[in-house]
Amino acid sequence: MRVTDEAIDRIKQMIVTGELRPGDRLPREPDLAARLGLSRSSLREAVKALALIRVLEVRQGDGTFVTSLDPALLMETMGFVLDLHQDASVLEFFEVRRILEPAAAARAALRMADEDIAALRKLLDELGPEPSVEDLLASDVEFHRLLAVGSGNRALASIIDSLRQPTYRARIWRGMTQNDAVARTLAEHRAILDAIEGREPEVARAWATVHIAGVERWIQEAVNLDDVAPAPPGRRKASATSARVLSRSTPAEY
Repeated sequence: MRVTDEAIDRIKQMIVTGELRPGDRLPREPDLAARLGLSRSSLREAVKALALIRVLEVRQGDGTFVTSLDPALLMETMGFVLDLHQDASVLEFFEVRRILEPAAAARAALRMADEDIAALRKLLDELGPEPSVEDLLASDVEFHRLLAVGSGNRALASIIDSLRQPTYRARIWRGMTQNDAVARTLAEHRAILDAIEGREPEVARAWATVHIAGVERWIQEAVNLDDVAPAPPGRRKASATSARVLSRSTPAEY
């Protein structure tokens, strides 16, 4: 194990065991290095690495602190990594969404507060019957965010939110090329919301599954893959058209 990796592991253990808690200030660098039996340079590199993944926060002139360790904060790094994926790998992210979001919808039907359900209803009503693709996608992102938050599970909501960007470009392209995508998305959103409002968790789960699977199926056809499951190395190759499409970043580019 590299010395820096060892330093990271030692600090992590201090947090896991409760020796360091969220908001705690770390001991001074020379004191902590001596206590852990590490060089100050190794400790410094470990602190930088842990700061990058939002475990520690370095405040100039004030010291180094353990962050809140809130799931949303820690998942920011995951979102950055996922942004780097393009083309056929987007299918794997849709598969994860298909597993997680129906569970979030079911939990929301049991846990979401009435005022939050009303906020979701207002979001859909304000969109209107014939929104632009850009407005629809903005509403879609907010709808799924509020639904995930409504599950009452912060970790689940953070993971779902981190999957937003790698699937966003694909949803833009679908909205601009599939004739009934806008109407279908609106109808499915309302069906999910009706089930949540009716406190029917299994109905909400079913509609969320239909909603995510529909986009996933379209992407699968667009990249011309035989199966949703990852193909063996060397075979996961999208068509030239889909490769260009899924690597673009904003609606204006289409």
